[in-house]
Amino acid sequence: HPFDLTKTRLQTAPAGTYTGAIDVVKKTLARDGLKGMYRGMGPPLVGVTPIFAISFWGYDLGKKIVYAATPNRSSPTLSTAELAFAGFFSAVPTTLVAGPAERIKVVLQVQGQGGGTNYKGPVDVVKGLYKEGGLKSIFRGTGATLARDGPGSAAYFVAYELAKKALTPVGQPTSDLNLGAIVVAGGTAGVAMWSIAIPPDVIKSRLQSAPSGTYTGFVDCIRKTIAKDGVKALWKGFGPAMARAFPANAATFVGVEASRNFMDKFM
Repeated sequence: HPFDLTKTRLQTAPAGTYTGAIDVVKKTLARDGLKGMYRGMGPPLVGVTPIFAISFWGYDLGKKIVYAATPNRSSPTLSTAELAFAGFFSAVPTTLVAGPAERIKVVLQVQGQGGGTNYKGPVDVVKGLYKEGGLKSIFRGTGATLARDGPGSAAYFVAYELAKKALTPVGQPTSDLNLGAIVVAGGTAGVAMWSIAIPPDVIKSRLQSAPSGTYTGFVDCIRKTIAKDGVKALWKGFGPAMARAFPANAATFVGVEASRNFMDKFM
């Protein structure tokens, strides 16, 4: 979570506020102490299980859609494009939960950078956002979340499947991969996702943290961001995101494969 907070603050702060990721950490610790690095941790802590459950369910459903649409296929092995479709599809249902969770998280993460309402916690944020603009305010940035997670999830699952295939000895099923190989494949998936997800993530963070009326939508936010801070602003937070990408997603896929093996054996 500290990596994510650092990323979000880099993405949303006015130009010149921070010199880089280390400066974010220093200033956050100086102002709020160690607890400041964990602002906004509630929503992802509560949401991470359903979000990933829906994501992997959506991915399996996307693959079933591919098989249903190609009944006369000559091979059960899905092509890269078909895997990408299933990955992109997984982001659609996931976004319904991830969008508002991201909105609440971002609002809490940017507190302490000056200005804005000082919320006490996630429930207080929900109350405040609903009072400000109803459900529309709570779901602000959901389209941007899909713009990030659609292509990102396509890259995520494709990279994982290709890495698994590359790491599997000839003649063995990919389900027999050892722990080290799963770590590498999962970490590779995370790096692949965040290598393309940062620009829409910047726009999502700015849409979700800005005062009401700052932007009319996703495209307007892109235009104003580039006009004010240049194209390079679309890559703010790349360092912290990539530092987190490999270990976090390696752990995710280790958990997924361990759960799958457990269920195959005992359920």
